[in-house]
Amino acid sequence: MSSNIKHMVTFSLHGGKDTPAAEAFLKESTKELSTIPGVQQFEVLRQVSSKNEYDYAFSMIFENQKAYDTYNDHPVHQNYVATRWLKEVSHFQEIDLISYT
Repeated sequence: MSSNIKHMVTFSLHGGKDTPAAEAFLKESTKELSTIPGVQQFEVLRQVSSKNEYDYAFSMIFENQKAYDTYNDHPVHQNYVATRWLKEVSHFQEIDLISYT
């Protein structure tokens, strides 16, 4: 049985929250990541809870595991991780979910 995968990553940036650098990172990340084949419903979210240590989140949907794997292996994603993510993100948590029912 195939099920949509909701891929989410919560993170904070070395440059801080609500800064021009953060704004640029979020906009440029959206431009790069949302156009990779298989990405659906890409969202950038801002943390508002004081109970969470992360400042932002990306959320996206993949139709199935194959679409998710294609995204992970895509050259744009690989380059983004190497040149942006690893340099600008201070800490993060990744979570991948499918519907329980």
